[in-house]
Amino acid sequence: MSCHEETSSTDLIGRYIIKGSETVWIDGPLTTAVKKGYILYLDEVAEARPDVVVAIHSLTDHRRELYIDKLGETIKAHNDFMLIASFNPGYQKGFKELKPSTRQRFVALSFNYPDPKVETEILMNETGVDEDTAKKLVNIGNKIRNLKELGLTETASTRLLVDAAKLICSGLPKRLAVKVAVVEPLTDEEEVLLALADACNLLI
Repeated sequence: MSCHEETSSTDLIGRYIIKGSETVWIDGPLTTAVKKGYILYLDEVAEARPDVVVAIHSLTDHRRELYIDKLGETIKAHNDFMLIASFNPGYQKGFKELKPSTRQRFVALSFNYPDPKVETEILMNETGVDEDTAKKLVNIGNKIRNLKELGLTETASTRLLVDAAKLICSGLPKRLAVKVAVVEPLTDEEEVLLALADACNLLI
């Protein structure tokens, strides 16, 4: 389930809906997973509203139970139930971060960008771009990731490099492809755009 600023506990737990002439309760994805022992994956959980975190707290400690206030019921999680959550650490720092009390309820795995050789293979396999161009795009990605002084909120992801490679394969000039697929999506600040474009042009 993809989380965003409008994602509420109701979206996860469930709600009453009008069906014909009566009101019926519909389980949400979290309640369904808890009952049936499914795996629920919450993508970008830090983006969700605070009540979502409150809802999952009792599921992610020794209690392993879900309280549904609208029904006045508490459900014990199935033995096979598993909750997985992901988020980008440091994203919009100081604004949307996962609280320490929530983070400590999970076993944590950190993921970094792929090794350059692996990232080059990803670009080639995903887009059909030639190896030389793929290597240059990966070099651009790594260059931007190391430009800490520009203060970018987000940096060049593998996804952006894939987009640039696809545009190049479709016939767009390399520098233009990098500009519209990698540089422009990262910032609106003119000076930063120029600095990024200059750096990328030297590598492509």
